[in-house]
Amino acid sequence: MKKAKVLYVSQEIYPYMGENTMSNIARFLPQGIQERGKEIRTFMPRYGSINEIRHGLHEVIRLSGINLIISNDDHPLIIKVASIQRARMQVYFIDNEDYFYRKATFNDEQGKFFEDNDERAIFFCRGVIETVRKLSWVPDIIHCQGWITSLFPFYVKNACKEDPLFENAKVVYSIYGDKFEGSLNKNFAKKAVWESAVEEDLAMVKTAPTFNNLTKLAVQWSDAVVKVDPSVDPDVAKFIKKSGKPVLEHSEENYMDAYSDFYDEVLATDEVLVDE
Repeated sequence: MKKAKVLYVSQEIYPYMGENTMSNIARFLPQGIQERGKEIRTFMPRYGSINEIRHGLHEVIRLSGINLIISNDDHPLIIKVASIQRARMQVYFIDNEDYFYRKATFNDEQGKFFEDNDERAIFFCRGVIETVRKLSWVPDIIHCQGWITSLFPFYVKNACKEDPLFENAKVVYSIYGDKFEGSLNKNFAKKAVWESAVEEDLAMVKTAPTFNNLTKLAVQWSDAVVKVDPSVDPDVAKFIKKSGKPVLEHSEENYMDAYSDFYDEVLATDEVLVDE
């Protein structure tokens, strides 16, 4: 029996970012899943607040060097890697001087949401996909965590639907309490078009790319959902229920076993994804 492969695409991971529910799960869940016999790969953005020397980041030359075009501008993709020795796992970092060298994560010193957070999310998601392609690594499960990954299920199920690396992958999306106020750039849907995807496929966020609509977009294109935040917005909760997709309610007790079993259940289903 072949070892299942799980790709983790995470907004933040401890110890590279501060401790919170998301960063801790993103740190310890991959380790636990690896210890339970599955193969893993883990990705996150290389925010400017990350101390590369302290954490031992170094560039992977063979994976870097691609230019991603967003809004008609070229943005070099730089891939870095670091190891968490105790966990025997590596973390890949998506880096770019335009998007990730600033020290702040999503808001400036005045607390204002960065205007280019939409492009940062697009760059991160596409950067992970291009890197996995270079690695020629075929994931069975893709687990996305954090709003910056909300476009990833759409790319896998739409733009990459005929890519042999991704065509059979099952996507799981975790919903956390990382809500932001307001909206991403109004042209987010137009900018996010890539490969075989067209703007009409992003109708969920075309007029209002808010946190709730991004979450619904991720749910729409995922195969299963994890509810980490116990206070999911009622509108989003209703959308999840209507989708009929498998849902795991996160609990700190034995959560690694619960997630591993959930992955197995999702892999055992061969239901065709249907647009809501």
